[in-house]
Amino acid sequence: MFTAKANEIFQEVIDTYHIKNTVDQPFINIYDEDKQLIEHLLYRKCWIDTVQWHYEDIIRDPNINPVAALQLKRQIDASNQDRTDMVEYIDSYFLDVYNDIEPQPNATINTESPAWAIDRLSILALKIYHMNEEVERPDAASSHKLNCQTKLSVLLEQRKDLSQAIDDLLVDIKQGTKYMKVYKQMKMYNDDELNPVLRSQK
Repeated sequence: MFTAKANEIFQEVIDTYHIKNTVDQPFINIYDEDKQLIEHLLYRKCWIDTVQWHYEDIIRDPNINPVAALQLKRQIDASNQDRTDMVEYIDSYFLDVYNDIEPQPNATINTESPAWAIDRLSILALKIYHMNEEVERPDAASSHKLNCQTKLSVLLEQRKDLSQAIDDLLVDIKQGTKYMKVYKQMKMYNDDELNPVLRSQK
């Protein structure tokens, strides 16, 4: 099923990132964009999420230098835009794959596109990785580890359910019982024509 491969790639990304474990490390996509397009997109998507996860940790340092915090906020904004763009690229891939499918007369639309569900799956992989780190932390109290183990069990169940739901959705789209319709996010705050503050600086 599709999500088995996606979850495998997400784990691959997270493990690779944590070898150096720094937001400044160079990104290298191990999948060929021409020959392994969906793998390439999934790898890139999870890398963006992984770096941003650590950006969010860093910016919550109460002693962070204000100038550094502002610069990091700009990086987080850019990362959010990259994340949204990558979701739209993934949905474009699925639109192309299912382009020839004729929806059945009673076909329905899902509450979210496949790629936005995959976005949640990528974030879940990160939650699972870092919650497991807390479970295995040698300096953590037993009560902390037990609490994190309980949360980890819920996250693992959530990943199982979400994976099944995504696979079911893709089958439904392929069979024509559901259809895809993708709306661009149309974010306004990064656009110097739509954000009044940016527009006033022109």
